Amino acid sequence: MRVALLTWDYPPAPSGLSTAAREIAESLAEAGADVTVFTVDRIGRARVGGVTIEGLALPPGGGLARLRLWGSLGHLAAPLAFRRAVLAVHARAPFDVIEATNWYAPAALLAGRRDLPLVTRSSTPAAFTREGERGLRDRLDGRAADALERRQARGSAGLIANTEAHGAVIAQVYRLSGRQPSAVIGLSLPPELLASARSAPYPEEDSPVRLLFVGRAEARKGFDVLLAAVAILAGEQERGDLPPFHLDLVGVPPGDLPPGLGPDLEPAAHRQINARGRIDAAALAQAYAEAHAVLAPSRYESFGLVYQEAMAYGRPVVACAEDASARAFVGEPGAGPLAEAATGPALADALRPLLVDPALRRAYRARALSAAGRFDRASLGRETLALYEAVRRA
Repeated sequence: MRVALLTWDYPPAPSGLSTAAREIAESLAEAGADVTVFTVDRIGRARVGGVTIEGLALPPGGGLARLRLWGSLGHLAAPLAFRRAVLAVHARAPFDVIEATNWYAPAALLAGRRDLPLVTRSSTPAAFTREGERGLRDRLDGRAADALERRQARGSAGLIANTEAHGAVIAQVYRLSGRQPSAVIGLSLPPELLASARSAPYPEEDSPVRLLFVGRAEARKGFDVLLAAVAILAGEQERGDLPPFHLDLVGVPPGDLPPGLGPDLEPAAHRQINARGRIDAAALAQAYAEAHAVLAPSRYESFGLVYQEAMAYGRPVVACAEDASARAFVGEPGAGPLAEAATGPALADALRPLLVDPALRRAYRARALSAAGRFDRASLGRETLALYEAVRRA
């Protein structure tokens, strides 16, 4: 089966979407599919991991690059580039199916074709990542992105969700009919990450307690909750009520930290934090290996790769019960404590026992290791191909 996979970026780009795209592409290749990845984060063609990669970054000053600057209309630039590139290859050697993420709808202009069925694998909708007060231009821009996502989802011949709860959210957000073939398929982790995780011992020293956050400085990831909890706990540590602790922020550059965390707690809290920005895979592996626990207080995740990565390393995960994926992947197996709500005090209450009790951290570690490895490339490739076949028969 010849498969075209559309993605915004691809490894070595350090993002969740790129990691997921590589796992999908290479799992399909390992299952026997002929996979071509189309991505706009580079130019040129390469062959990596049994997958052909076609880079179609928009040339600066070109027509599509200029279109990208035109507010709402700019969202059509990348879908036009994807459409042109895919159809050019399809004319020479036809694809059997296209797969694309829903996020900002890269395949919106390829949806609904009878000769080339489209499967959309849904991550978090773009609307869930927008926050704060926005002007008219931003609101119109957001509505255009949402409309393209909805168009792509409705025009897809098949749909994939990472969890049942996420599938239900997607159906509601895009107002889907429920008539398309669909499947719930969990994502795998990169083999090199799993190898690194298996060889990473738990930190022997109990102080300072090293905490890790991997994500972006946005409300959906619970970043505001995280900072509020750290401010509370840093104040307690300053008074001698808690042992020393330190928080590494991966994916968050120093400029994304707010100027103050409260007039009394700001100095103490800032001393606990190291904002590292985006780092490569080797540095991320080292960050996981050095951590005593991983903080992931997301309000919503379509799947939660960070949960899976942390458990693969056997690190307790402190998550938020508001997220269905956290309840399923962290709470049910007891891989870490869940904050009852997405608030600073609730997250502080969940984290505080881990800071003071090394034995509790190791108990959560054992349960995290037991819960790890639930999803692998074999099942990802097999189940994805099964949906592709159902789409082609429909």
